[in-house]
Amino acid sequence: MVILAGDIGGTSTRLACFEFDAGRLRTDKVERYASRDYAGLEEIVRLFTRAHRVPISHAAFGIPGPVRAGEVITPNLPWVVSQAGVTSELGIDAAWLINDLEANAYGISMLEPRDFASINSGVIDARGNVAVISAGTGLGEAGAVWDGARLHPFACEGGHADFAPRDELETELLLYLRRRTGHVSWERVVSGPGLCGIYEFLRDAGRGTEQPWVRERMRDGDAAAVISEAALAERCELCSRALDLFVSLYAAEAGNFALKLLATGGVYLGGGIAPKIVQKLKAPGFMRSFSNKGRMQELLETIPVSVILNEAAGLLGAARFAVLRAGLPDPGRVGVQPGRPPG
Repeated sequence: MVILAGDIGGTSTRLACFEFDAGRLRTDKVERYASRDYAGLEEIVRLFTRAHRVPISHAAFGIPGPVRAGEVITPNLPWVVSQAGVTSELGIDAAWLINDLEANAYGISMLEPRDFASINSGVIDARGNVAVISAGTGLGEAGAVWDGARLHPFACEGGHADFAPRDELETELLLYLRRRTGHVSWERVVSGPGLCGIYEFLRDAGRGTEQPWVRERMRDGDAAAVISEAALAERCELCSRALDLFVSLYAAEAGNFALKLLATGGVYLGGGIAPKIVQKLKAPGFMRSFSNKGRMQELLETIPVSVILNEAAGLLGAARFAVLRAGLPDPGRVGVQPGRPPG
């Protein structure tokens, strides 16, 4: 069985061919594409299959946005992707679209303990639900229900729920962003563009002085990366304030999501940003904001929180989903919670 798996993001799309044999998934064919350089997923699939002429039998793609009736209108890409269109492009009978965070939730049980960085060890609850929250081009969220044998992932669109400020500064941020965009969701503050918005708010509110070299580098490159790198290197006070507020907001929404799912099985931070700022996430501020929920503080302090370090989680999850839908044995680490050593 050969599976084409995809992990589609607002910035990049990764495709890989997996061979499923003897209960294991193996790959040596992985490609990355700049998503916005292409008119849609079908074009990328066409390029990949022409470059790697392998007998694909099944396919699954993790893609941002709600999958409804086999179709996705991507929120951070000008694409409309249909399951029928991808299936026709591949010329196969079995291809699926699933939400990208749902794919990540499927993927975490494919990973090893070394693929995670622990933020809070917490208390292991093998019967607990799991939450996955990923900041990148957007903010994705998904959950998984533990049935005593394995996790059953499900998609949601919680990143688009209303942003709720916790103090006067965040209320000012809300009003600032509302003047720009109208509705202000959590994605507007907890994402790469969200970090840029926080930086601009602090600058325009007179809560820090913009350095010319930062402004120039932001204009010529990835602005969010410039801000986070300058903050981590302690080269720009305004960038440091922006990243500190970003981390606090990321933690607050992760704690909100943990409460909504009662995610005592663990909270996993995925996406492209968390692995780059692990040192900030490990600082006391993250867990302080995560658990600052009044009467639920003690509960949240016991929840394990980890960063997914392996960028292949979404690809592995899409491939695992295809295996399960084909009715074949689960290649995941069944019988243990993801990220936890067996035994």
